[in-house]
This record gives sequence, C-alpha cells and structure tokens, in this order.
Amino acid sequence: MNFPDNLKYTKSHEWFRVEGDTGWVGITDYAQSELGDVVFVELPAVGTKVAQGKSFGTIEAVKAVSDIYAPVSGEVLEVNKDVQTSPDAVNKDPYGKGWMIKMRIGNPAELAGLFDATAYKKTIAK
Repeated sequence: MNFPDNLKYTKSHEWFRVEGDTGWVGITDYAQSELGDVVFVELPAVGTKVAQGKSFGTIEAVKAVSDIYAPVSGEVLEVNKDVQTSPDAVNKDPYGKGWMIKMRIGNPAELAGLFDATAYKKTIAK
C-alpha cells in the first residue's frame, strides 16, 4: 500500500494535501482497497461549509456505501467532477485523479489532529 509522506490522514481513512490555506481531500489507498470497485461518488456543491469529522459525501462500491468525512472544517471550493463520471479513478489513482474536493481551510489548528503517514500506517495495522 502507498501512503505518501506529503499528506495528512484521518482515522476514517481520508487523506488531506495542504497547500497554503487550501487542501484537497480523497480516500486512502487502504480505504479504496477495502471498499472494492467504486461505482458512484456523491459530493457536495461548491460553497458548502463542512465541519471536521462530519460527512460531506458518500462513496458507493460493489461491497458497501461509506461516508466521506471532512479532515478539517472549511468551505468547498471545487469538486472533482471526474470521479462522478468515472468513479473508478478512486481505485486506480486515489492520491491523484481520485481526489474528491478542494477546500478552503477554516481552522488551521485542526490540522494538528491529523496523522502523518507513519502514524496512519499504525492505525490500519491493528
């Protein structure tokens, strides 16, 4: 499994790439492998306010439907329309073309509660 060091991770298996006051959210390689073939992704509208730890969308796979949770609070700036039309991008490239939303970070202090790659690997090894 691949867990890039430049990302932050949540216990609910989302990744977060921070660039200044914005960030991109997706699900981890581990999460997509556990879900299986992704067939549908539901994402919020641009301008939606999201709260840390709260669901902002769903991802449907052959095996299950799962919520996608916000790593930090903020506002949705962009949604990845490609994963809505080609949801298999989540399986093929979870850290690249499989991203879900781009958001403005509302509370930078919340970043301190996210895992680095090493800590995240320990959470899934249990």
